[in-house]
Amino acid sequence: MGYCPQSDAIFELLTGREHLELFARLRGVPEAQVAQAAQVGLARLGLPAYADRPAGVYSGGNKRKLATAVALVGDPAVVFLDEPTTGMDPHARRFLWDSLLAVVRRGRSVVLTSHSMEECEALCTRLAILVNGRFRCLGSAQHLKGRFGAGHTLTLRVPAERHEQAAAFVEAAFPGAQLREAHGGRLRFQLPPGERCALARVFGELAARGAQCGVEDFSVSQTTLDEVFLRFSQDQGKEEDPAPGPQRPTRVRRFLDNPRTMETVL
Repeated sequence: MGYCPQSDAIFELLTGREHLELFARLRGVPEAQVAQAAQVGLARLGLPAYADRPAGVYSGGNKRKLATAVALVGDPAVVFLDEPTTGMDPHARRFLWDSLLAVVRRGRSVVLTSHSMEECEALCTRLAILVNGRFRCLGSAQHLKGRFGAGHTLTLRVPAERHEQAAAFVEAAFPGAQLREAHGGRLRFQLPPGERCALARVFGELAARGAQCGVEDFSVSQTTLDEVFLRFSQDQGKEEDPAPGPQRPTRVRRFLDNPRTMETVL
C-alpha cells in the first residue's frame, strides 16, 4: 500500500533520489533494484532535473510530486492520495494526472481525496461525497450529476432589446425556470427536473417558438459536478438528528440489506 498525506511528509535534507531509495528499501525492493526503482519514480513524476537537490529547496508543487512518487515507489497494489495536487500549477497538475492514469492502466487501485471536481472527473471512475464524516452518495460522475443535479442549464442568445420577451417565454413554457444570469446578449436559466422540462420538450418548444421571441441560438447543458458538490457541502457542519435507539438510519439499513443499492441509496 502507498500513501501520500495532505502535508508534505518529506525530509528536507535528503534529495529526491535519496527519498525514493530509502522508501524502496523500506518497501522491500531488492537492493540490486533500488537505484532503478528510484530512477523510475523520478522519471514518472518529472523530477530528474531535481533528483540530487535537497527536498527542502523544492517548490510546493515539486514537493507534492515527490510525496506522490514516494507513495508509488515499489508499485503498490493500492495507493491512497490526499490532495496530491495542492499548490501545483496547471501544467504540473495535468502532468501528475497523466502519471496517475498510467498507474491505473497498469492495474493499480488509486483512492484519491480532492476538493477539485475537475480533478475528480479527470481521474475517477467512481466518486463519493462525504458530509460530516458520512457518505452521502457514491457512483460515477454521470450518475451523481443525473441523480443529484438540479435539472439543466438553458443558455439563450437574444438581442438585448428582447431580453424581457425571451425571459417571459421561457418562464411560461417551462414552469419553475429561474433566470440566473443576464449578460450582454445572453440569458442563462436554471430548469427544474421533471417531465415539463424534459430535453425533448425544451428543444421542441425552442425550435418551434424561440425565433418568435428573438432567440438566435440556444444550448442546454447538464448540472456540473461542482454544483452537485456544493449542494451537499451546504450541510457541512450542521448537526444531524441521531437515529432513535440502537437502530441504524433507514438508508444505511437498506444498504446493508442490499449492497447493490449502494450507488442510489447512500
